[in-house]
Amino acid sequence: MPMTTLTCHIPDSLAVRLDAFAEKERCSKSAVLREALEAKLKAALGRGGVKAGSLVKHLRGCVKGAPVDLSVNPKYLEGFGE
Repeated sequence: MPMTTLTCHIPDSLAVRLDAFAEKERCSKSAVLREALEAKLKAALGRGGVKAGSLVKHLRGCVKGAPVDLSVNPKYLEGFGE
């Protein structure tokens, strides 16, 4: 699998713990960081990956005068697609 190089600055105290953990687990520091990042992203984003709502959250409320219940009230979809 192709990999991208990422440079990250961490405090010395974290680097010491990372070194010790990687040595104890007999794996590379990169492997430890990849696993930690995967776990963090999975917890934050859920199993489905990025949610559509999070991609457009900056657009919420940008239409002036729109009904506040536009996305949840079925009356606005009556006749749609007919």
